[in-house]
Amino acid sequence: MAVLPTAPASILADYHELMNLAGYREVIDPSVDTALKINISWHFFYPGSSTTPWQLEGVVRAMAKDGYDPALIHGCHNRTVVIDARLGERENKQIDVVEAHGLRNIHLYEEDEEWLPVREAVGDLASRFLCLNDVYPQGFHIPARFVGENIIHLPTVKTHVFTTTTGAMKNAFGGLLNERRHWTHPVIHETLVDLLMIQQHIHRGVFAAMDGTFAGDGPGPRCMIPRVGNVILASADQVAIDAVAAKLMGFDPLSIRYIRLAHDLGLGCGDPREIEIVGDPAVAGRSWGFVGPFRKMTFAARMQHKIYWGPLRRPVEWSLRTFLAPWAYLASVLYHDSFWYPYKAKRQMAEALASPWGRLFAGWEQARTDGRGYPEIAARPAVAFRTGWRAFLTSLRILWTCLREAPEVAMRLSRRSDAAGVHGSGS
Repeated sequence: MAVLPTAPASILADYHELMNLAGYREVIDPSVDTALKINISWHFFYPGSSTTPWQLEGVVRAMAKDGYDPALIHGCHNRTVVIDARLGERENKQIDVVEAHGLRNIHLYEEDEEWLPVREAVGDLASRFLCLNDVYPQGFHIPARFVGENIIHLPTVKTHVFTTTTGAMKNAFGGLLNERRHWTHPVIHETLVDLLMIQQHIHRGVFAAMDGTFAGDGPGPRCMIPRVGNVILASADQVAIDAVAAKLMGFDPLSIRYIRLAHDLGLGCGDPREIEIVGDPAVAGRSWGFVGPFRKMTFAARMQHKIYWGPLRRPVEWSLRTFLAPWAYLASVLYHDSFWYPYKAKRQMAEALASPWGRLFAGWEQARTDGRGYPEIAARPAVAFRTGWRAFLTSLRILWTCLREAPEVAMRLSRRSDAAGVHGSGS
């Protein structure tokens, strides 16, 4: 488990050192494909929410320097019903890095991507799942390309209103489960443990490089209080990296259910006292004293808690498993994209955007590296140009996309189309 302090002037060299300190070459087989699992927690840029461009750049450059073939490396995205990954990769400037290095860019939900039944991929392991057999009694599918691939997760250090923190383990959530992953929210901690079992079975190697240059406090993973952390972390142990990140944020890792469950099952080490830190142990030993996700929850987060674990579970949660589910997707987009980001994000982001990392993001397209990092960065802070009316108008398009691509709507339209075809062939 490696932890290093960093700055824009040394970020690329630091990622190379970090990954080698964490022993990634012992885990990531250079002879097979490696998926760089990019995290997009919000399709709008928000500090701490999604994979940073320098995080992705640092990992790609490190691999190239160590002899990995770029033809065997690809960016990897999932889609959710409330996040537009195509918009997100542009707004967060991740696509700039992918294209600059000539990497393939895989969106797992595109029509030419094959998904296979999980039992075909993991066999008897499925009998050990903590919850997924109950959530999906008819089974579920996972991306076929993942079987035999390496995967490097690219999460950030941040909080989450469902799981207290979110990092390497939860970064698999979108990639391995389909668009009905919200069915697992009432048992989200157990779900993350089941997904880690699957990863350890199907992937050739599993690794994570976590970015804490920005970090997110408060009701994450979207409407957060951005912090500047100036730290990066890496490990082949997904439990350990999440535990160390949790401790940095000021939480007891073993009090977080998904970390405790994975630790007790031997899937990794969640006890910081037992984790060997290389790089800069003093940095890993700090506590940022985050307030956490539950003290100042947004209206949307409070309602989600009532629906999944509170008094609204019985009267409302059932609807999320039916054709009525799109009401929840629309409510999420209206709150987060049409209201919160246009009218609250600019003030919340101001301090982070004025930091060296905010200025590096602002001038990313023109940033010049000396090989170690970015010694000269933009003098002006990043501009949140999609706040106000710009963000509101964009949210209306997202709202329409959300409704059109909702799996429940698509299924009903497919059934109507099939029925029309049957009637048509019989006339």
